Amino acid sequence: MEVEKKKFEIEKKDNEIIYSKAIKAGKRIYYLDVKKSRNDDLFLAITESKKKVVGHEDDVQVTYEKHKIFLYKEDFDKFIEGLQDVVGFINREQGEPIPRAEEIIETPVTEESKSKSFFDKFKF
Repeated sequence: MEVEKKKFEIEKKDNEIIYSKAIKAGKRIYYLDVKKSRNDDLFLAITESKKKVVGHEDDVQVTYEKHKIFLYKEDFDKFIEGLQDVVGFINREQGEPIPRAEEIIETPVTEESKSKSFFDKFKF
């Protein structure tokens, strides 16, 4: 019994979220969770959650499909560099993205927000 309790406490500590940010994007929500490893290093857990609705009217079932990526601080620079590269490629090939309707309503454009890029949020 005592062993199970200790195991549960260790697992609970491993799953503890230190800081979190949810990004709503259409039918998807992206969760950026800062967690602490067993050796007290912080890392980023990125979760994509997509709502799935199956069935009709009274027979509707709602589920969530989730995908996770764990990103450790020693990989941040390379990850951000690679992400900037591919986002830049897509923008050059297809132009800047058109904001969704909810983004236009929820996110007022200010001089400060114009000068900041998406990646500024990831710089520590």
